[in-house]
Amino acid sequence: MTNQVPGIMSRQLCFVSLLLLAGLAAARNNPNSGHHKHGPQDGHVHAPPSVNKKFLTLSGGPPVVVARGGYSGLFPDSSDQAYSFAPMTSLPDTIMYCNVQLTKDNLGVCTTDILIDLSTTAALAYPKGDKTYNINGRDLHGWFAMDYMLDDLKNTTFYVQNVFSRSSAFDGMAQILTPDDLAEIAATGKNRMWLNFDNDMFYAQHKLDAAKYIQESGKLWTPSHISSSELDFLKSLSTKVDKTKTKLVFKFLGKEDVEPTSRQKYGQIDLATLKPFVAGIVVPKDYIFPITKDNYTDAPTTLVADAHRLGLEVYASGFSNDMVASYNYSYDPVNEYLQFIDNSQFSIDGVLTDFPSTASNSIACFSQSKNITTKTTKGLVISHNGASGDFPGCTDLAYQKAIDAGADIIDCNVQMSKDGIAFCSSNIDLTGTTTAVTSFMDRSSNIPEIQPTNGIFSFDLTWSEVESLKPTIEVPIKDGSLLRNPRNKNKGKFLTLDAFLELAKTRKTGGVMIKIRNAAYLASKKGLGVIDAVNTALQKAGLDKETTQKVMIQSEDSSVLAAFKSIPTYERVLSIKEAVSDAPPAVVEEIKKNANAVVIDRESIVQTNSGFFTTTFTKVVEEMHAGNLSVYVSRIRNEYLFLSLDYLADPYLELATFASLKVDGLVTDYPATATAYLRNPCSDVNNPATAIAISAISPGNLIKQVDQTALPPALPPSPVLDNEDVVDPPLPPVTKIKNNAAPAQAPKASGATKRVGNFGIVSTVITLFFGMVCFF
Repeated sequence: MTNQVPGIMSRQLCFVSLLLLAGLAAARNNPNSGHHKHGPQDGHVHAPPSVNKKFLTLSGGPPVVVARGGYSGLFPDSSDQAYSFAPMTSLPDTIMYCNVQLTKDNLGVCTTDILIDLSTTAALAYPKGDKTYNINGRDLHGWFAMDYMLDDLKNTTFYVQNVFSRSSAFDGMAQILTPDDLAEIAATGKNRMWLNFDNDMFYAQHKLDAAKYIQESGKLWTPSHISSSELDFLKSLSTKVDKTKTKLVFKFLGKEDVEPTSRQKYGQIDLATLKPFVAGIVVPKDYIFPITKDNYTDAPTTLVADAHRLGLEVYASGFSNDMVASYNYSYDPVNEYLQFIDNSQFSIDGVLTDFPSTASNSIACFSQSKNITTKTTKGLVISHNGASGDFPGCTDLAYQKAIDAGADIIDCNVQMSKDGIAFCSSNIDLTGTTTAVTSFMDRSSNIPEIQPTNGIFSFDLTWSEVESLKPTIEVPIKDGSLLRNPRNKNKGKFLTLDAFLELAKTRKTGGVMIKIRNAAYLASKKGLGVIDAVNTALQKAGLDKETTQKVMIQSEDSSVLAAFKSIPTYERVLSIKEAVSDAPPAVVEEIKKNANAVVIDRESIVQTNSGFFTTTFTKVVEEMHAGNLSVYVSRIRNEYLFLSLDYLADPYLELATFASLKVDGLVTDYPATATAYLRNPCSDVNNPATAIAISAISPGNLIKQVDQTALPPALPPSPVLDNEDVVDPPLPPVTKIKNNAAPAQAPKASGATKRVGNFGIVSTVITLFFGMVCFF
């Protein structure tokens, strides 16, 4: 084992001190409010006075946050790190949840499951300790707490991450905890404690008694909630605990699972039969909002209304930022919480979550904030191919969604068709963004000047042929393990540049960003003048003289930007694609010759190591600002797989971090999320009226809590920006090519050509399904 410090409280205090000094808390108690009160240990519910909102909960107060196993989304479930971190990043009355298993000496330990080897090192500590037991009709094989004395487990067994898709960096650092230990941790932050006891019938068969354990521990702690999935256990407890201090809660399992004492399926249990002995119920989320087979939320059931009518509180379990929830939520975890706590019909009374900071922000900050239309924090929201997280990029629907979501600037990646029509498409290669593979495989070609793989390029199709294609929503992960809004997979239509500008003017957006790539190749090899096409379209739309709508011209080619210098109202934006660690003054001055803004990669601002921990802030934003250049950061995505561990799988923490560094704009696939953040009062960390603040991370501090020998090798630092990176040769003139509009015909006679064509087909299919080139 690594990093084993004797004594749970000394290790806990060391950990808390480090994090407090680091300022790692993602959503901390606002130091300016001065009036926060924490819920007492006696179990009575006291909402923090600073969350002064009315909800459709049973009590009318805000829902409570229940940290399942502490902050188990980052640290191993039930570890002292998880329990210590949760109160620091969450609302003051957050409840700490422990799933209790009984040991051989009838004492409790907190573990994720009755099979303790799933979340601890028990299998390593006791290699021959595995056994098979029948529990409620099922044979379970593994390691069980009841086979060991408590002292033995505490001296030999340590927590590990039980969700394999999460980081194992904190494994083996924390010894197994008991409810006694949790009570001490909770008392430090004045948090309450929720204990869950499942499998009482099984334990009773082995002469262990959970009710006796609870009664004998009453002098040490009084939990605010005790839950169980067994009816008879809760009935027996109803006469043994003080229900004015401890709420009994019935825990529903899957609808088809069988409750062991009544032999009813959980989905068929009548709520009215629970009322005499419980104060509430905890249910999986789909009991309230069912999920369709294609992973969308269905209409809500009447469960919450039925329970509230009986005077029962309703808690929902299963909230987690890093699990694919319904596609309705656009990978924004706040959207999911709001669905349960801020709809016009009901609000649940509490959430059981692995990420309590996000739940806290949802309740204290984002609930009841839909009508806020002005920004609290400065910064432009710039769409990336429209709202490309929800619709195929650069389509009419993606742009309309971006505008409706509050984007200040909508963007058009300008491509040229064979017949010289400028249109918007996220990629010059249409294989990954359209259905071109099914219709125009014979146009596949290899153009090393553009990309190393074969493609079907926009300039090889006429505009009428492009219009015949269906757009395809981006697959953000190459292996297809993460999908975006499948119901919208092929919705929308492509727009000409003229139509795009007309949409922007009609909808009165804050402006447009016109992106130009491959201008030199198009001019010299295809006879297509993309710069002329853009100039003509902007003049036709009257935007060359526009003062109310911002026009931004973005390119990675400085010569393209130089071509627009004659129109001073345009903002010229140099795209710096590769991550850099520094921007020397001389290079900044060189950029200023042709540009007055830059768009840079996220990694150029917050650098990370190969283990997905952040390491440091660069000074690139500061250096660009010193040269009077605006800075836009790209590309921001909601999906948790694109977020460093420090962001706690919460896109709002990344947005808060960039905002704290004074970036001038956020280029995002999800404009709705960026807009919601910038408009929210909690985005202002100095706002005394908010319960908590959505704060920036402190890079490099989380990684310090990890055993450094367990980390992968550090990545080399990003290069320093150089003049060669920002200066390009002059653009060639547009070559006149005869019969440019005539569709190319694939040769049919040559066997060699056929083999080349077949290779092109294979290469294009591979490109489509296993890789895409991403552009700013």
